[in-house]
Amino acid sequence: MSTLEGTTTDTDWEYRPLRLPPGITRLSAATQLSIHAEFAGWELSRVLLYSDGTRKIWLRRKRNTPGLPEPLT
Repeated sequence: MSTLEGTTTDTDWEYRPLRLPPGITRLSAATQLSIHAEFAGWELSRVLLYSDGTRKIWLRRKRNTPGLPEPLT
């Protein structure tokens, strides 16, 4: 990440990996991620979809958000 003024660095974010099993539909996965975003301040950073249908998801949020709950796993 860049360190120029006005941009953020990787140290400004905290990351939380999640793994969703292959039986979870795309709509259900989107709903779960929306709940994390709405109530815990997380946003989607990256998604990997494996050939067996498993999804590995990285959520991120700014480090300066004290008191927000952890995602449900």
